[in-house]
Amino acid sequence: MENQFNQHSQEDSMSFQHGGHEMFDVQEVLSGAVSLLNTYKMTKEMVQDVELKEVIDRQVSFLTQEYNTLLEAFQTGSKPTVSLKSYMMKMDHSFTYGLKESEPVTPITEVTDMNDQHVSSLLLGMMKSSASLRAMTALEMTNPVVRRVVADSVPNAVEMAYELSLYQNHHGYYQVPQLPTQDMQKMMNAYGPSSNTVH
Repeated sequence: MENQFNQHSQEDSMSFQHGGHEMFDVQEVLSGAVSLLNTYKMTKEMVQDVELKEVIDRQVSFLTQEYNTLLEAFQTGSKPTVSLKSYMMKMDHSFTYGLKESEPVTPITEVTDMNDQHVSSLLLGMMKSSASLRAMTALEMTNPVVRRVVADSVPNAVEMAYELSLYQNHHGYYQVPQLPTQDMQKMMNAYGPSSNTVH
C-alpha cells in the first residue's frame, strides 16, 4: 500500500507541479485570454478602418499562440514546444499631445452604434486588465515554467495595449493632456541621484 502511495505521489509530482493558488490564477489568466480573443473576434466585424483591422489580426494571431503556449505549459508543467516570442508592433511611436474640442463620449444605445473608437477603446481596456492580471499572477506561481511563460507574457500585453493607445491617439480618440512646461521641469528635477553604493 505504501509503495503504491509513493509511486502515485511521484507521478503526481511530475504531472501536477502547481500550488492551489497557482491553479486558480492560471485558470483566471486562461479564462481572460479566451474572453479577450472572443471579444477581438466579435468586434472585428464592426471595424471600418483597415489599420485597426490589421492591428486586430496581428494581435489575435499573437494572442492565440501565446494562449496555446501557456495552456501547454500549464497542462504539462514542462517547457512548451513553442516558446513565447516578443510582440512587435508596426505603429509609429509618436504621440500627439494636447486637448482638442471633441464630442462627448457616451455609452452606445444599440450594438450597431459601435464604431472604431468604441472597439479600440474596449480592446485597450481589456488588454490593460490582462497586463495587470498577468503581472499579479506571475508573482505567486510555484511551477517555474508556468511562472516564466506568464511573466514573459506581461511585456507583450503592455506592447499590445500601447499599440492600441497609439492607434487611438493617432485618430484623436485618446487625447493626452500636458502640464505647463515649468511645472513639468520642476517635477522632473524634484529628485536627485542616490549616493548609495553596494558593498
